[in-house]
Amino acid sequence: MRADYPRPMARPRTATGLPAAAGPRGVAAAVGEDRAAWGTGLSDVLALFRSSDSLTRADVMAVTGLSRTTVGQRLDALLAADLVTATAGGSTGGRPAERFRFHPERGVLLACDVGATAFRAALCDLSGAVLDESAHVMDVSRGPRPVLKAVDTRFATLLRRAGRAPADVLGIGLDVPGPVDFATGRVVSPPIMTDWDGFDIPGWFAERYAAPVLVDKDVNAMAVGERQECYPDVDDLMLVKIGTGVGSGLIAGGRVHRGADGAAGDIGHIQLGEGAADAAAGDPPECRCGNRGCVEAYAGGWALVRDLQAAGRDVSTVDDAVNAIRSGDIAAQRLLRTSGRILGRAIADAVNLVNPRVVAVGGQLAHVDEQLLAGIREVVYRRSLPLATRDLLIVRSRLDPRAGVVGLAHLLADELFTPARLAALVGR
Repeated sequence: MRADYPRPMARPRTATGLPAAAGPRGVAAAVGEDRAAWGTGLSDVLALFRSSDSLTRADVMAVTGLSRTTVGQRLDALLAADLVTATAGGSTGGRPAERFRFHPERGVLLACDVGATAFRAALCDLSGAVLDESAHVMDVSRGPRPVLKAVDTRFATLLRRAGRAPADVLGIGLDVPGPVDFATGRVVSPPIMTDWDGFDIPGWFAERYAAPVLVDKDVNAMAVGERQECYPDVDDLMLVKIGTGVGSGLIAGGRVHRGADGAAGDIGHIQLGEGAADAAAGDPPECRCGNRGCVEAYAGGWALVRDLQAAGRDVSTVDDAVNAIRSGDIAAQRLLRTSGRILGRAIADAVNLVNPRVVAVGGQLAHVDEQLLAGIREVVYRRSLPLATRDLLIVRSRLDPRAGVVGLAHLLADELFTPARLAALVGR
């Protein structure tokens, strides 16, 4: 897609007489609030506009309970920053009340979903809507600098096609197929991401863009995208990705559950142990993480390639394995059924532990054959508690393969409009 955008409007003076360039400190002083309280109040007001088509000042007062003066100050600040714009109001015979709406074209966001063998880059508006995107083949094991350079080249192309400049970028999001320390944006001991361990991804982009950089695990972003676009009324969701590897992202209580250190949801490295004999014969296989008997070592795409090669099939990639399954290869289909049962054991444990309403299954192998989902469902409903499965949906991802960039866009938009970030943005 190709999109053209209006340029940001000039910043007017606020109703207090302070020029918009005075920023949040000037407005905060005018209304007698400290900077932190002002930023929080401003974020709360903007959140109303982000979730509504349009509102009047009276609407904001009614919802927030704030005074006319306070609403006016905060609305003026948002207008000055071009995050809210005035729109025509409907007439009921008298003078129509002035209405305002969120202005998602104020800037753009850049997002990139980096997988094991390819990445998808996207240009998004401030509401999280994807405006343009492109997918490209590249092995993540080539290392951070070659991969990020390729990503940045795609970002530049997307900006050029939209008639945007780097200065219009208000946030950058990247997800990767490995463990991420969310606070620092650094990858930690990833099994398949050669040379990425500890690499400063936000710092790499800081040399090119004056915008915050968010880095997360790919399945977390996918879970956010799936929930936001397909199940907005579901507060507890699990996204299981079955591609080259196996991972899962968790939404609990409407928020991403990352755990204490960002390691939550690493379902692919649950070790099945000796009890796996009923699902897969032979000694526990070695996993890429160095352990034996992990779920991924049985059911991941790379493990499927390994086992097909051992069966004498001419395959070298997960795509080759997918083609073998689709062509009706008996060995490939048998291995897929085994993968489904193995995955079902791990997902059943997760269902008992976190009780999601929806389990969405995505990744290359999820869309190949109904037998995979059938195997998962069979084991989950047999092994999980009746209460946990009473209303449980186990479905294919409806958004895959775009779930990652869509989720990143929404994560970025939410991060950009936190009180501290918003105060800095309005203060520009």
